[in-house]
Amino acid sequence: MRQTKKNSKEVYHSRVYTDRPAYADFDAPGKFQAIQSIIARRLKEHPNAICSYSGGSDSDIMLDLIERTRKAFGLPEVKYCFFNTGLEMKAIKEHVRDVADKYGVEITEYRPKKNIVQSTREYGIPFISKIVSSAMETVQRKELPFSIKEEYDNAEDKAAKRAELRERYPKSEQGINFICCCNRDGEPRPNIQLVINSSKYLYEFMVENPCDFKISAKCCDYCKKQVAHKVQAEYEMIITGERRDEGGMRSVPKSEDANGTMCFSETSSGQFRLKPLYYVSDADKAWYKERYGLKYSDAYEVYGLKRTGCCGCSISATAVEDLEKIRPYEPNIVKAAWNIFGDSYKYRQRYNDFKKMKQAEEKRGGQISIFDFPEVLP
Repeated sequence: MRQTKKNSKEVYHSRVYTDRPAYADFDAPGKFQAIQSIIARRLKEHPNAICSYSGGSDSDIMLDLIERTRKAFGLPEVKYCFFNTGLEMKAIKEHVRDVADKYGVEITEYRPKKNIVQSTREYGIPFISKIVSSAMETVQRKELPFSIKEEYDNAEDKAAKRAELRERYPKSEQGINFICCCNRDGEPRPNIQLVINSSKYLYEFMVENPCDFKISAKCCDYCKKQVAHKVQAEYEMIITGERRDEGGMRSVPKSEDANGTMCFSETSSGQFRLKPLYYVSDADKAWYKERYGLKYSDAYEVYGLKRTGCCGCSISATAVEDLEKIRPYEPNIVKAAWNIFGDSYKYRQRYNDFKKMKQAEEKRGGQISIFDFPEVLP
């Protein structure tokens, strides 16, 4: 995340950039060679390792890299796991089996105790991002009024106002900071991902269009994170395919990274976390796929998706578009996704329309015209 002071040429970078290793700027052949060296070193130090495999393109490259490295350096086997949320495309499940056969490895499938239908019904469905969803869950659960933003913005002593809001709405830190665009000390933080202003016009939209369904990102916690933590507990090192270029929370430094680097760190539990693809770009991936002749799942190769994950997850800006690509091949899962996330899809479309209206209004100096919206013309 970059921030620039107003009327200043000085640019500030987060640790994602300031702690950037030299190999992050290598061309693809050199970068992957460096990554193989990192994988080899860490597997020698921590041979009791488990790797999360999702069946997506990042996972395909990661597994191929690990297996090539293992064989080249004579390293022990890595445990692979696939977390099935209960809403997985047939194309992904078949690909997981095909990859296991291709490399001669075992990819163990795990399912959550509380599946995606149960967790979304109980807690709510995602909207825009995990950050927004988590904050909005607090806002809704604690019944925080959006008007606290105006209170904070108009306060001369913002630290005192923030302290007063904390007393008025106890155990609501995340929600207050999100709405007021500040930190817990009352300092303004208008340009970070953790606040409502990071999504343009979202505050205005939600004030004018109150949400009538529960928002939450807990489905990810129950369907993936909790299952993963339980499965990974007995291993010394956890390997995941996170990439900075995916954006969102994956581009935000975590507290555990302070004990290492962005791609290798020690967790609070004493385990080690390796993210070998962290500085791999989309162009690097394309080079690797062609160089080693990888075949992604049919979700990519046939359906035409650019990325996978939880099928139809409403965090994705292209969820509805992607579901239409899937529909000719797997109509039942498309129906299931709409039944689970439909309210969020519709609300996001209203938000997108609202943004277009506001942008058109700004363009015309505060005046809007029906001709800015040809879709409504006869």
